[in-house]
Amino acid sequence: MKHIIILGDGMADHKVASLGNKTLLQYARPQYMNQLAREGRTGRLITVPEGFPPGSEVANTAILGYDLNKVYEGRGPLEAASIGYDMADDDMAIRCNIITLEDGKIITHNGGNLETEDARVLIQYLNDRLAAPINREQGCERVKFVTGIQYRHLLVIKGGNKHIVCAPPHDHPNEPWRPLLVKPAPADAAVDSAPVPADSPAGFRLSPEQTADLLNTLILKSQELLSAHPYNLEKARLGERQANSIWPWSGGYRPEMQTLMQQYPQVKSGAVISAVDLIQGIGRYAGLRIIKVPGATGLANTNYEGKAQAAIDALKTDDFVFVHVEATDEAGHDGDIDLKLRAIDYLDKRLIKPILDAIGQMGEPVCMAILPDHPTPVEMRIHVNEPVPFIIWHKGIEADEVQQYDEESCVSGSYGLLRLNEFMNELMKID
Repeated sequence: MKHIIILGDGMADHKVASLGNKTLLQYARPQYMNQLAREGRTGRLITVPEGFPPGSEVANTAILGYDLNKVYEGRGPLEAASIGYDMADDDMAIRCNIITLEDGKIITHNGGNLETEDARVLIQYLNDRLAAPINREQGCERVKFVTGIQYRHLLVIKGGNKHIVCAPPHDHPNEPWRPLLVKPAPADAAVDSAPVPADSPAGFRLSPEQTADLLNTLILKSQELLSAHPYNLEKARLGERQANSIWPWSGGYRPEMQTLMQQYPQVKSGAVISAVDLIQGIGRYAGLRIIKVPGATGLANTNYEGKAQAAIDALKTDDFVFVHVEATDEAGHDGDIDLKLRAIDYLDKRLIKPILDAIGQMGEPVCMAILPDHPTPVEMRIHVNEPVPFIIWHKGIEADEVQQYDEESCVSGSYGLLRLNEFMNELMKID
């Protein structure tokens, strides 16, 4: 039995009054997800361990069966793996958004839907005008910006300390940014387990206080520099949102993770399909080959058909495929109900349907699972830590009584309420 997981990031939601007090999944009535719910088995899954933030880096890692208490190092190191940046033992890698500030508040976490081509110019500018002077002053390459995708980039602090408190910008839309600046973790935080090697050019690991001060200096200076850049001057002239500040968050050291093949003997080879660096990074550490699809954007205009065909082709050679779609999460963060409904419909008709049709023609049985990683309610615009609905389907599975796929219906599913790696364990039992 081969296995495929199709994950709609942030797809789960709350009831919305303007939709007749229905959730978006209930209102959208996705045809093929509902078909799979009728023909398969359903349940709900707790994807975020106690004490962890409800972020995609946590939830997707847990869905793949990993113990976050053993492997979690934040988004930064995962995105470093995807970008191809080989972290050294003395590196602290931290996710670095380019965001939009207006009137002292965080307006968007995405820099006005910044495109990668424009971001690459801004990142080089920050390396030349912001990182380089600091590195000359400190006598080592203390600070480095690395280009990622769209608004999602990487900041590497040589000798940086991960014991800091950062505010994910997507969790604070329309909030004042100054109270959200980086702070050192409380004094009773875990003792740093990654001392700087003796031969490190950094010489020593910064304290949490020093690391927070450095990051806040970078944030403030980036605002001066980015506001004066021609890209943002033109945005200001047009009355459009500017990409006018960096915002670092979720940093850590190089993680130690077993591959899925080491954890699950049923998995001999696998692939991950996503437009998001974070998910590609998780896949790289999990031992999955990364398939990059032309036109995959992480937004509602992504190449659904291309992702579907890539997944179908991967199932011919691999026995585990993880397909991640970001569009539903981005629409949730934007608070755009119509866009999120459209993204759910596209996921259903343009990705799930062709994969389901192809599975019907395959000579080898395939087990399909569908779920979100966390809810991103459109009226809240942030991730929330709540159980998510899931479907597990394959030809011949004994169906339960659930007739449609949504947050309420799946409460009655035969899997009940699973926790963390229990989902992957159940999936791997189907062979």
